Amino acid sequence: MKTKKNLAVIALSSVVCLLPVILSFAVYDDLPEEVAIHWDIAGNPNNFAPRAAAAFGLPLLFLAINIISKIFLYNDPKRDNISGAMRTIVEWLIPFLSLALVPIMLFIAIGVKIPIGIIVMALVGIIFILCGNYLPKSRQNYVVGIRLPWTLNDTDNWNKTHRMAGYLWIFGGIALIIGSFVLFEIPSFLPVVILSIITLLIIAPVVYSYALYKRSEHSQGA
Repeated sequence: MKTKKNLAVIALSSVVCLLPVILSFAVYDDLPEEVAIHWDIAGNPNNFAPRAAAAFGLPLLFLAINIISKIFLYNDPKRDNISGAMRTIVEWLIPFLSLALVPIMLFIAIGVKIPIGIIVMALVGIIFILCGNYLPKSRQNYVVGIRLPWTLNDTDNWNKTHRMAGYLWIFGGIALIIGSFVLFEIPSFLPVVILSIITLLIIAPVVYSYALYKRSEHSQGA
């Protein structure tokens, strides 16, 4: 039963990943020969691709990532430890990004003014908030979470690290959303603030987990 459900999710999410191709066909003749596919934190394009690669290659790339992520998710020996909400986020995150980001890229390419910096950072903030809310509810697994040698080897370390990261990511996600709007008019400050917040959200749980590990090791040694 689970296998059929998993295959259905793979099929449906793959279709969602490819939906932007409809728009690609519709606007293809209006696209420039080179299409911006990447922007810096301030919203300035810094990488381009031929229009065919951008219009059709990117949805296919999202499709490939979607299928690979599902293979890892559904074949994790500890997949039942992943909370239902977190599992849903993992299942549908890549299709959602394809459905959101590819059309934005295409519209920008044909001249529509879209604040890509605000949108992307707001999306990143929302993802951190969602993960911060649901990730602590997941037990040890090999796909989702802060998978360090210390968290995977110690249930208490896993739980404490993810509880700490959950609170931090929620507040960090809110800060990213607010910062993207407030500081967008001051582009010189935006990269520093955004990178500082994301670095903190990634590094702090790792440092905290390692500190727990060393404390536990010291206690056992004593």
